[in-house]
Amino acid sequence: MSELVKIVDSLENRVSKLLHKLEVLQQANGKLESELESIKVNQETAQQNIAEWEEKYNSLKLASSMLGGSTNKTEAKLKINTLIRELDHCIAQLSE
Repeated sequence: MSELVKIVDSLENRVSKLLHKLEVLQQANGKLESELESIKVNQETAQQNIAEWEEKYNSLKLASSMLGGSTNKTEAKLKINTLIRELDHCIAQLSE
C-alpha cells in the first residue's frame, strides 16, 4: 500500500509541476501575443508614413519638373496627359 501511495504522490507532484509549467507558458504566450500586436500596429503606422512620404516625393518631383527641370520633362508631360484623360473621363461620365 505504501508503494501505491508513493506512486500517487509522485504523479500528483508531476501533474502539479506540469500545471505550473503550463501556467508559465500561457503567461509568456499572452505577453508575446500582445507584443506581436504592438509590432503589427507599429508596422502599419510605418507603412502609412512611407506611403505619405512617397506621395510627397512624387509631388515634389513633378513640381520640380514643371518648374523647368529638364530631367523629368517627359514624366511631367505624361502625368499631365494622364490627368487630362482622367478629367475627360469624368466629364464624359457627368454628361451621361
